[in-house]
Amino acid sequence: MRSSGASGGAGVAISLFSGAGGLDLGVETAGYTVRAAVERHTEASLTMEKNFPSLGGPVIKADILDVPTEDLMRAAGLKGKARPDLLVGGPPCTPFSKSGFWLEWKRAGLDPDASLLQAYTRVLREARPRKFILENVYALTYNNLASRTAYERLLREIDEAGYDYTAKVLNAADYGVPQARPRLFVIGVEKGETVPDHPVATHGGRWERRATGVVDRPHVTTAEAFDGLVTTPEPEEVLRGQYASLLGEVPPGDNYLHFTAERGYPEPKFEWRSRFWSFLLKLDPERPSPTIQAQPGPNVGPFHWENRRLRVPEAKRLFTFPDEFEFVGSRANAQYMLGNSVPPLLAQRVAEAVRDA
Repeated sequence: MRSSGASGGAGVAISLFSGAGGLDLGVETAGYTVRAAVERHTEASLTMEKNFPSLGGPVIKADILDVPTEDLMRAAGLKGKARPDLLVGGPPCTPFSKSGFWLEWKRAGLDPDASLLQAYTRVLREARPRKFILENVYALTYNNLASRTAYERLLREIDEAGYDYTAKVLNAADYGVPQARPRLFVIGVEKGETVPDHPVATHGGRWERRATGVVDRPHVTTAEAFDGLVTTPEPEEVLRGQYASLLGEVPPGDNYLHFTAERGYPEPKFEWRSRFWSFLLKLDPERPSPTIQAQPGPNVGPFHWENRRLRVPEAKRLFTFPDEFEFVGSRANAQYMLGNSVPPLLAQRVAEAVRDA
């Protein structure tokens, strides 16, 4: 299958931590050609190969820490003094993700995956791309020991590599994605060039008790995203276990708090704020989806308002992957790849802003 809009008019891109290619799909739609990609997850690398004919060869299936920059340049077909036009990538967010901060060793910055930020800046320094896009979880900007130290080091290394940059947290829903998914984007150019601005929001609405985006064009809702989509039941969509029977009572857009004394439930089943916010969380058809995780627990949503897990075609719509985009492997693998991906539409808007700088 050919990825949407891949014309290559903006130049050659190298992709790190490619995953299933959400960021890369947006980059190609903006006119770049992804010629080389690195991804250690087997199903994700196979998914990239299946959907990106622009690649100069197979995805480099290895840990980026073991991949010399010259191997990336060779895979992209860049010889001599040739340089990539764009470097893109989102180092795994495990050490800094909001959902992982209940682990003290992660809060203290002891997760070895934190070093993957340095893998990105190493390639940036050695490959010398004309422009770059780095994506990560917005919790990397939090004012705590783990995040602050890692973030300050990242920005310092970008500067030392010879690049000017700007950083901003963007909510995917503000750019037409039917999912509230805040992500950090650091974008930049070689020193002396015009630093790009982040893209201007195209939509707006409520997110975490505040207004974001623009007021005159509402966020795309889940019902709008699913419009016209025909799906078939999946065996894994049935919720099982101790709390499965409760899901049917949860109103759309609500979660386990529905069963607390504070909400007036006659025989409370949970203490107030005793569970993670997405426990028994159900989609609201009139709003964007909340953030979809890569590895949710057995009772962690968002669930469909029809009281089941989301089907893969539905999840693709909520991330703005094309309907024809094919994920390799099981449903659990597809969930993992989707939950770790950048929504292609958001990636496209960022790549267009970088391209036009």
